[in-house]
Amino acid sequence: MAEVLTAEAVRDRLAALADWTGDPAGISRTVQLGSFPEAIAVVGRVAEVAEERDHHPDIDIRWRTLTFRCTTHSAGGVTERDIDLARRIDEIVRSAR
Repeated sequence: MAEVLTAEAVRDRLAALADWTGDPAGISRTVQLGSFPEAIAVVGRVAEVAEERDHHPDIDIRWRTLTFRCTTHSAGGVTERDIDLARRIDEIVRSAR
């Protein structure tokens, strides 16, 4: 099982991830896309990556605003898997803009 990161480790990892916030319980980022179809396209790309990794974020969709929340439920908090997924989400969002 993946190891839950300490509060200090989460802070350190988040320092390298623009716009992500959180603590050892979970990390999140909210992004706004240009339109609803663009937002849904991003969700689709994130879903593909999540399936490949067998690690799925919680996603809240509000028109063209998306909030991603990552935590490793089986471990009870944030692990390196969440940090890696957050990096990949950032890449997907950047490519959509």
